[in-house]
Amino acid sequence: MNDNKTLSRTRPARLLTVLAAAAVLAGCSLMPVYERPAAPVPADWPGAAAGAAPASPLAWADFVADARLRELMALALQNNRDLRVATLNIEQVRAQYQIRQADQVPNLNLAASGNRQPASGGGISSSYQVGLAMSSWEIDFFGRIASLKEAALAQYLASEAARNAAQTSLVAAVASTWLSLQANDELLDLTRRTLATRSDSLRLTRLRFDNGATSALDLRQAESLTAAAQAALAQQSRQRALDLNALTLLVGQPLPSALVAPAAAQAAQPLFRDVPAGLPSDLLARRADILQAEQQLMAANANIGAARAAFFPRLALTASVGTASGDLSGLFKDGSWGFTLSPQVLLPIFDAGRNQAGLDGAQAARAVAVAQYEKAIQSAFREVADALAGRATLGEQLHAQQAQATAEAERLRLAELRYRNGVSSFLDVLDAQRSLFATQQGLTQTRLAQQQNQVALYKALGGGWSE
Repeated sequence: MNDNKTLSRTRPARLLTVLAAAAVLAGCSLMPVYERPAAPVPADWPGAAAGAAPASPLAWADFVADARLRELMALALQNNRDLRVATLNIEQVRAQYQIRQADQVPNLNLAASGNRQPASGGGISSSYQVGLAMSSWEIDFFGRIASLKEAALAQYLASEAARNAAQTSLVAAVASTWLSLQANDELLDLTRRTLATRSDSLRLTRLRFDNGATSALDLRQAESLTAAAQAALAQQSRQRALDLNALTLLVGQPLPSALVAPAAAQAAQPLFRDVPAGLPSDLLARRADILQAEQQLMAANANIGAARAAFFPRLALTASVGTASGDLSGLFKDGSWGFTLSPQVLLPIFDAGRNQAGLDGAQAARAVAVAQYEKAIQSAFREVADALAGRATLGEQLHAQQAQATAEAERLRLAELRYRNGVSSFLDVLDAQRSLFATQQGLTQTRLAQQQNQVALYKALGGGWSE
């Protein structure tokens, strides 16, 4: 602020008037109008009856009926590190959005400076300035900053959706791992009982062999089945330890023993509530990963507006208002007040294709985001369809295997009776033992698959998080 060229006696209110007028003139946007792409999936699920009612969201605490599992999930939501990182990522992206939002308003700083230098006629020349300064505020005539702000907002909303998707995955992972742990406990108990039965049979067979009442073939067969049960016991013990480690990582803290202890006999009450599938279109509003993909598409769409605005002139203002004097004692006195206003306009003339490349890149990024959004919908449709197929068939499979297990148990009883009466050989008993063990293992695994399929359907339908 020099005396004649930049210092004016006009009141500072004129500067505010000029800035307000510039802000009113700004606001033209070159950002394309966003249109949601059509969902590239059928209107109904495979094999579903027409006119299905829309599904309503179901909170995880309402979906899970087991009290121990609900407590584990609550601990996981509180302590899981992946979910904590996803939550902190929201704060990071929110800060970026706030930065973009702040770019739309001028930054005011308190500025003070002093200068002393030799004067041309001899002596020392002094100048002092104190006031408010605004450095290079861009007036957003063509919506470049507004587009960048919209892109940052969409990324922020995408980070929130990513956190919700992480919670859905965590709830499903805790439930599935806990179910696997419970199934392993059941298989361990079954294997221990089978091993005890086969050990008794081996002891009796060895005694009969020593007395010449049975053949070496019966003895070797009994030894083989006992060794197979021992191997199965070691395998199930290892798998239980692995499931326990996985569940500990998911929960994020040492597990309370009461929550992972072997469950009592299977209760009549189901572990989970049934969830209606609704329509594929319901996923667009309920699946957090689809919402995340759509927000990322919106961000890519907004970046096109910023890339288009780069082809147009850019107006920036540098201004200051305050008091200036050649003496410190002259500051803040009448006649020392004034302001400077320095507009600058930049019009791109030659940039070697930089702006065009930026626009091409932004349009390609939007095309990629469209494909990713459509892929997210297709993946969600496939996951729900798979879970519905499991729900339609696993119940029948479980019922059939229960009938098979009952038949195999009766077969073993009859084989032992026939063997004791000398009607059949011991090989029939050993074969019945082996078949019953395999059938009981399959029954437990199918029950686990059915329960995990319920969890998979709940996850695929977008459950596990709420507003």
